[in-house]
Amino acid sequence: MTTDDQPRDAYARAGVDIAAGDRAVELMKSSVARTERPETIGGLGGFAGLFRLDLAKYPQPVLASSTDGVGTKLAVAQALDRHDTIGIDLVAMVVDDLVVAGAEPLVLTDYIATGKVDARKIATIVGGVADGCVQAGCALVGGETAEHPGVMGVDEYDISGTGVGVVNADAILGPERVRAGDVLIAMASSGLHSNGYSLVRQVLLEQGGLDLRAPVPGIEAPTLGDELLTPTRIYALDCLALAAECGAHAFAHITGGGLAGNLVRVLPDGVAAVVDRSTWTPQPIFDLVRTTGSLPRDDLERALNLGVGMVAVVAPERADDAVALLIDRGVPAWRLGETSAAQAAASVRLVGDYADTRW
Repeated sequence: MTTDDQPRDAYARAGVDIAAGDRAVELMKSSVARTERPETIGGLGGFAGLFRLDLAKYPQPVLASSTDGVGTKLAVAQALDRHDTIGIDLVAMVVDDLVVAGAEPLVLTDYIATGKVDARKIATIVGGVADGCVQAGCALVGGETAEHPGVMGVDEYDISGTGVGVVNADAILGPERVRAGDVLIAMASSGLHSNGYSLVRQVLLEQGGLDLRAPVPGIEAPTLGDELLTPTRIYALDCLALAAECGAHAFAHITGGGLAGNLVRVLPDGVAAVVDRSTWTPQPIFDLVRTTGSLPRDDLERALNLGVGMVAVVAPERADDAVALLIDRGVPAWRLGETSAAQAAASVRLVGDYADTRW
C-alpha cells in the first residue's frame, strides 16, 4: 500500500465506511450541544470526555457509575424503523440506577454497534440520547459508533450507555437509612419502560399475532407500536428533589424483577415491606399482555413494573409532602405501602387486589 487512500478503500471494501461515521458525528453535534453543562470541558472529537467536578457543591465526593442497554425493545424500534426515542430509554436505564444511591447524574457516554452505519439513523438515535440527558440534567460527553459488517445485519444495531454521577459521602442513600414504619411512595411508570420485552413480544406479536401498526382497543396510543415505543420515564431530577426537600431514605428503580425483586434490594435485614395492590391499577398495556397470554398475575409481577417505575422510601411524617412534591413536578404518585420490623432477612409482600378487580 503506497497511499493513504488505499487502506481506507480496503476498509470500505471490508464493509466499514469511515466517511459515514464522520457524517454521523457532524449530524449529531447540535443534539449533543444541548446537553452541555458548565462543568463540561471541550466537545465532541476528543478521545475522552472531560468534566470538571464542582468540589464546592460536593466537598466529600463519591462517584457512582452505572451501565445498561435497552434490551429487546430495540427489536420494536427496528421493525417500525423508528429510532428517535430509544435513546431516552437508554438514558433512563442508566441515570435512574445512579439516583437510587442519591447520586446526581453528571455525564453519560453511549456506544452503538451496527451492521452498517446510516449517518441519519445514528444521528437520530443519538438525538434521543441527548433528549434523555436533557431530562436527566446530565451531559453527553462522548460515545462510539462501531460498524460490524458480517456480524450484524445492515439494519441491525444495539446500544449501551455508561453514566457517572456524584453524591456527598454523608448523603448516600440506601438500606442503611431505611427504618420500620417508613412509607413507600410510588411513582407511576409511563408504561412498559425498557424491561420484559422478550416476554411482551412473544405474547403480543408471536402468540397473539397483533400488528405493531394497528390500533388496539383499550390502548390510548394510536397503534400498538406507538404504545410499545413509549419512552421510559426519567425520574432522576424528581428523586434528587425528594432527597433534598423531603429527606428520602432510599429509592428502588423498578426494572426486571418487578416491585418485590427490586424493592427488597434497598431494605436492611430485619425490615419487611408491604405493598398494597389496591392503591393502583396497572395500565391497559399490562392487561393486554396478561389477557393475550393468559398469564398468571404472579408471573407478570416478577417480570414487569405494572405501572410503578420508581419507589421512594420516606419517613412517615414526610409522606404527604413527598406525594405533593411529585405531583407538583408532574409525576403521578401515591402511598404504596409501608415497612415494618421483621424477624429475619428483608422481604417484600404484595397484598390485596388491584383497584381493577379483573386483576
